[in-house]
Amino acid sequence: MFEKINEWIKWLDGAIWGLPLIIFILAAGIFMTIRLGGLQIRKLPKALKYMVKNEEGGHGEVSSFGALCTALSATIGTGNIVGVATAVVAGGPGALFWMWIAAFFGMATKFSEGVLAIKYRHICEDGHVLGGPFYYIEKGMGKRWKWLAKLFAFFGMCVGLFGIGTFTQVNGISSAVKNFFDADSRHTVNLFGAEYSYTVIIAGVIVAVCVALVILGGLGRIAQVSQIVVPFMAIIYVVFCVLLLGFNYQAIPNALAAIVEGAFNPQAVTGGIVGSIAIAMQMGIARGIFSNEAGLGSAPIAAAAAKTKEPVRQGLVSMTGTFIDTIVICTMTGLCIVITGSWNVGLEGVAVTTRAFQNGLPFDPKIASFILMACLVFFAFTTILGWDYYGERCLEYFSGGSQKAVLIYRWLYILAVFFGPYMTVEAVWNIADIFNGLMAFPNLIAIVALSGVVCKETRDYFKRLKERSDI
Repeated sequence: MFEKINEWIKWLDGAIWGLPLIIFILAAGIFMTIRLGGLQIRKLPKALKYMVKNEEGGHGEVSSFGALCTALSATIGTGNIVGVATAVVAGGPGALFWMWIAAFFGMATKFSEGVLAIKYRHICEDGHVLGGPFYYIEKGMGKRWKWLAKLFAFFGMCVGLFGIGTFTQVNGISSAVKNFFDADSRHTVNLFGAEYSYTVIIAGVIVAVCVALVILGGLGRIAQVSQIVVPFMAIIYVVFCVLLLGFNYQAIPNALAAIVEGAFNPQAVTGGIVGSIAIAMQMGIARGIFSNEAGLGSAPIAAAAAKTKEPVRQGLVSMTGTFIDTIVICTMTGLCIVITGSWNVGLEGVAVTTRAFQNGLPFDPKIASFILMACLVFFAFTTILGWDYYGERCLEYFSGGSQKAVLIYRWLYILAVFFGPYMTVEAVWNIADIFNGLMAFPNLIAIVALSGVVCKETRDYFKRLKERSDI
């Protein structure tokens, strides 16, 4: 029975993440890039400056940096370690090239999401802020499109509860912990009709408890934890990736050549292991979107809570999330995997990146494995926190503001985290991909429909910026 369910899930994943959605995501990014005049290149330095310089006097619940860290906490996760490995194993080194393409155009999409999130956000009487695609669909496109906003909110809840937020993250954590402490599965117990290592069970329980302690405190606590953990974990991971690349710098040119050639002629690089450009493109774009979430509509939910009065400023800050996540962190992971050749030795998931660290760093393999395990645990943990916030906000809109429904969702979320380690790797990633794709459709429709609003806001902002220096 489970095999049939897995086959159906795999078929549905392939159908949703087929050529139409890939074209739609890229087309939306290309369309916004053209309309904004390549803003992601021209204004990147200013965006990076705004990222660390909070705006004064704006209304919201958290600082712009706090909102970015909340968004990054959801985007920098297993997608950066496990997702990149999965893409390169299935699509060859060329998959990383298509990740870059998706990220480049995705920066324009993410900018647009941030602008619309602030412009159309809803501020309650008690100061509580709610915003995201559901509000810019309803307010920007009109009441007759409220059904599309509700559809987005429903898929957003599901992505958090059954996709990116829970199963994939805790599954990645438990797998990494098991690979380090009990790689040979010597200490097991029968649970749910299958054998599991004690380390998997212990890791799952600890993560579920820690998640409960944070998310029951609401957005304020999530933002506080994210502002501390996200920069710390990103810097630590990047440092060790840079060390690996530094010790193997002579192999970098060949790796880059393999990535570019593999994007257009996979079999020349993989020796026939990977079938076609379509597979490399599909895996690269799907995993790229999974990692940076540009076009999904998740980041603007966090952006809407930022203390700012300038939509364009927050759009620029939001745009840096895609740059940091994919252009920087995913690229480093991919290069490490390609340089060490760990992608074509029959491994899957976190084991691929673990082998890259073990072979590429001049440390004892145990130390390298521990470093990666620790990074993955922190990455995945903060993603769990960020997606709980997204899911709650989607449910709040979907249920008409029912706080009772939100509380129930939190406990269901904690239960999903608890059961996540017992899901199979393939099923977990396929389910996440399905909900990602479904969530993207309503958001992309709204971005294209409201592109004129984004462009007008952008022109007006930079015109005012030339005239005064306090914005």
